[in-house]
Amino acid sequence: MSSDFIDRFDADSPVLGMVHLPALPGAPGYDADGGREAIRRRALEDARTLVDGGVDGIVLENFGDAPFYPEDVPTHTVAEMTAIATAVAEAVDVPLGINVLRNDAEAALSVAAAAGAAFVRINVHVGAAATDQGVVAGRAHETLRLRERLDADVDVLADVHVKHATPIGDGDVRRTALETAERGRADGVIVSGSGTGAATPLEDVEAVADVLGGGDGKTSVLVGSGVTPETVGDCLAAGADGVIVGTALKEGGETTNPVSGERVAELVAAACERDTRT
Repeated sequence: MSSDFIDRFDADSPVLGMVHLPALPGAPGYDADGGREAIRRRALEDARTLVDGGVDGIVLENFGDAPFYPEDVPTHTVAEMTAIATAVAEAVDVPLGINVLRNDAEAALSVAAAAGAAFVRINVHVGAAATDQGVVAGRAHETLRLRERLDADVDVLADVHVKHATPIGDGDVRRTALETAERGRADGVIVSGSGTGAATPLEDVEAVADVLGGGDGKTSVLVGSGVTPETVGDCLAAGADGVIVGTALKEGGETTNPVSGERVAELVAAACERDTRT
């Protein structure tokens, strides 16, 4: 276990903002009229607005590609995401993370290694979950060995009871967090609510932070959904080391809308206020 993940950021309690990509070529919702250039332009605009508003890092994901492949996405999706991630990494000077939905850790690591990203998010790293894509199983054994083969300085952030899913087997969030950190050797874990934008139960944050906290071997804990200017302080007070925010930073609070600079600044200010008090 490691606490090095948080050390990648300048802030003690980093705020990571989401860049939700529109549907990529090959996905049912792809807008052929706008084309690749429109997708890349939107990604860069959102990334720059996030950084200008004060976020400490960015997570890039293929949010618009629903319905998602359960595990292995096509090679053209990997290529598109690599091109966009490279452009984003060159445009902003904060750590970049990659999430390839629904659960393609191999693709995420490959994109991250090629684009110079700092971390990946993996929805199901250990165990298994029932999802709208069917049963999705963790491949921690493959993911960490691939990271070694790629010689990639890329951290693994793994969800504990990921959103839009029901865990199969033991539903104890504390035990799952331990398995993820110790046997799955994740560099950090993410605790979320039931779905995109849904509030994360503070009791789950407290439980995971408690079981993974203490000493130099502390594993980073992040809150992964439902964070707002009103709740970010409570999330950090419950033991989270940082937060990942998407919906609350978008115009009108709609996940698929462009990032709002005003909303970003408001949330970052709320997070900083809590850090100042402590």
